[in-house]
Amino acid sequence: MIHPPVRCRRPRALPALAATFAAVAAGIAAVVASPLHAQAPARPTANVPPGPATLTAHQRLAREVYEELVEINTVDSVGSVTKAAEAMATRFRAAGFPAADVQVLVPPGKPTKGNLVVRYRGRAGSTAKPILLLAHLDVVAANRADWPRDPFVLHEENGYFLGRGTSDDKAMAAMFVANLLRYKREGWTPDRDLVLALTADEEGGDANGVEYLLARNRPLIDAAYAINEGGGGTLTKEGRPLFHSIQAAEKVYSDYTLTVENPGGHSSVPRADNAIYQLADGLARVARYRFPVALNDVTRPFFEQTAKVEPRKEMAAAMRALVANPKDSVAAATLSLDDRYASMLRTTCVATRLAGGHANNALPQRVTANVNCRIAPTSNSEEVLAALRRVVGDTAIQVTLVAAPRRGVPPSPVEPELLASVTALTKRMWGEIPVIPIMSTGATDGRPLREAGIATYGVSGIFSVPGENNAHGRDEKLRVKSFYEGLVFLDQLVRRVAGGART
Repeated sequence: MIHPPVRCRRPRALPALAATFAAVAAGIAAVVASPLHAQAPARPTANVPPGPATLTAHQRLAREVYEELVEINTVDSVGSVTKAAEAMATRFRAAGFPAADVQVLVPPGKPTKGNLVVRYRGRAGSTAKPILLLAHLDVVAANRADWPRDPFVLHEENGYFLGRGTSDDKAMAAMFVANLLRYKREGWTPDRDLVLALTADEEGGDANGVEYLLARNRPLIDAAYAINEGGGGTLTKEGRPLFHSIQAAEKVYSDYTLTVENPGGHSSVPRADNAIYQLADGLARVARYRFPVALNDVTRPFFEQTAKVEPRKEMAAAMRALVANPKDSVAAATLSLDDRYASMLRTTCVATRLAGGHANNALPQRVTANVNCRIAPTSNSEEVLAALRRVVGDTAIQVTLVAAPRRGVPPSPVEPELLASVTALTKRMWGEIPVIPIMSTGATDGRPLREAGIATYGVSGIFSVPGENNAHGRDEKLRVKSFYEGLVFLDQLVRRVAGGART
């Protein structure tokens, strides 16, 4: 991974985000009354996606872009992000964007890892910093034999779009592309520039696009803040909107290798110190261990506000108790019964791969396991390394950090204008549901941006039932209705925060 040689601004002391939310509440009424708000779409009344015959011209364009992106294989090892970036660049050039404002930037020696950066020019003479619109084009691998349909063909079935990348992250990329093309067609001039960055290797690989752009082309993507993946709306199992989230923090990704080596021997004479059993015992201790609760300036208000809409009374009570006392072990244990909440409470580590042995009739000489950790922003990978060694408790098991050490990055204080705009649009489109700060349990490209001093917020207007999208898994999907709602939401949100009269 390329680490940007930039001087990171030290984050300011963060007030509790709950106070920030309250502070802008008075301003939301003014935003709701603004002329742009009057043009926002009416709230959907039925959970029915638009059919192909009823799509607007803009919806058809967004679907065409979405289909084109999904059907370009952008897997790190076998695909090409450059191909997808060039396909989108072709659309922008054909729409009349100046060539200098549409750049495909390819890291040296990485021909398939290109990144697209498009600048949409705002009002001449404006001194306001741009807003960065960020989405990644790469996807995780998808084995055709594991899927009932081709993962690199966009399918629309039973109210869902299916295919690799449909939810992570080509939907948001398609929305940004379609909306910028619409702005150009309408001749809309915002009060500040907009910068779109569609990047490579967010999911893994050796050429992370955001880190490359920060290191080599920082002026192209420098911004007041970025709008990224990681947030969105939560639906109940019945499809009722529950809350909308703004991602302002995320956990840190780190891999660790656990290794046991042994002289081995003939399987007919078993040894007491079998390498597989030793490693298994160590992994079992890791599985049983729970890191301490580590709330921060995002997760604290998340639990405080989610308690107001959480339908399970025992969970809501546990949230309130934990906010009042983070050392309440009973409340933490209750919340840990829900896998999503458990991961938001603390650092988590889980075994993800095993390898070992060299013959069926021989004792294993070397056995390894990968343990993947998602580290709370208040910690770092070296602290977790020390904790794993302590938990394993066996010097015969080597525990090593796979990559360079990483530290947690403080949350981004929520920008008041963005919060007011998200809140007003959410109310307009989905009714009286709260907008809640959230910490992603997974990793996004927000981490290197925050580390470089560019505040980053995950917000999309894409609603789903927790877990239903199955990102990274088989049959990844996204609700058709949610795709078109997200398209409208991001269009209206960007117009609001970028300012400027709409033609």
